[in-house]
Amino acid sequence: MFPPSPSGEGACEGVTRVIIMHFCDSSLEPVWKKIESGERLSLEEGLCLYNTSDLLGLGRMADFVRQKRHGRRATFVINRQINPTNICLLSCRFCDFASKEGRPDAYVMSEEDLLSRLSPELKEVHIVGALYRKWSFEDYLNIVRAVKRAAPGIQVKAYTAVEVDFFARREGISLRDVLIRLKEAGVVCLPGGGAEVFSERVRKALFPFKIGWSKWSEVHRTAHELGLRSNATLLYGHIETLEERLDHMLKLRSLQDETGGFLSFIPLAFQPGNTGIVKKQASAVDDLKTIAVSRLVLDNFEHIKSYWVTVGEETCSMALRFGADDVDGTILEERIMHAAKAGTPAGMARETLVRLIREAGCLPVERDALYNVETRETAVR
Repeated sequence: MFPPSPSGEGACEGVTRVIIMHFCDSSLEPVWKKIESGERLSLEEGLCLYNTSDLLGLGRMADFVRQKRHGRRATFVINRQINPTNICLLSCRFCDFASKEGRPDAYVMSEEDLLSRLSPELKEVHIVGALYRKWSFEDYLNIVRAVKRAAPGIQVKAYTAVEVDFFARREGISLRDVLIRLKEAGVVCLPGGGAEVFSERVRKALFPFKIGWSKWSEVHRTAHELGLRSNATLLYGHIETLEERLDHMLKLRSLQDETGGFLSFIPLAFQPGNTGIVKKQASAVDDLKTIAVSRLVLDNFEHIKSYWVTVGEETCSMALRFGADDVDGTILEERIMHAAKAGTPAGMARETLVRLIREAGCLPVERDALYNVETRETAVR
């Protein structure tokens, strides 16, 4: 298990114990009093935040909490995403990435393909893909090993809880044994994908053959017990209710209380693509509210990520004043969201990330996969 992060670390000058705020929506005032005094918010108070028309008041509260923790700093990482295959045994309604063997869009990367995507400046490689019947667990391990052999200095963030569960069932071994072998191969943390939203109603409607909260939490709890850090996500903007979003956050908050092993929370705006589930994705207002609410509800998560891939550059930058303190990284070849017709670039240059952070009035700081600061000098360049 992991100790809690020190609260207030990196707080900027000028953030005081007593802050006077004026709200257009008076229902925010009692919520603000709890936030200011460090009390936990309930699901009902989370709904109050979501339902407010005072977007700027909500943003100011979330920005206050962010600055208490991180000051003006906002982080990014030089990374890339690698998706070794899109051939998947599952058929989830919300996914435009997965394919079936023999289809024109189906692919399987060779080791040469994988290694050609590495470069000296990378700090992190993020590996997620599909559940491919023709690969054994050893094949998935060999992907990690190949990356570590070719570039020992790169940190590998690999395989969602869905994939870990698939490996365990396929090999007839425990989740613990799977995670031990992943760690031995060179994995330093797990991505948060596969969480979607922890609602049985939504799971049955959109991804009935995928794991739910019970198994997802078991994977991450076991990883944390073994010293593997992980991230957590929320896929929002489809058929879920606001209550279901908040219940998802509260479940994560409870697990973080227990283990302290989560590095960050990443709200992912659903990309409708060709699914027919919704006609358009969540609005920028909904994106900013979700970032802000997550910062205020998830009081034991050190980092809240504004994921530019799903919300776009402008909203990503604005979100840094609505509670987010990280913008992910360069990514270079994002396939999963772009298969669903995400309108953002597939990758982003370091200079662009720095610009987005500065436009929000924050100081760009480069990090690694575990949120260790790489170069403090970035903040003054």
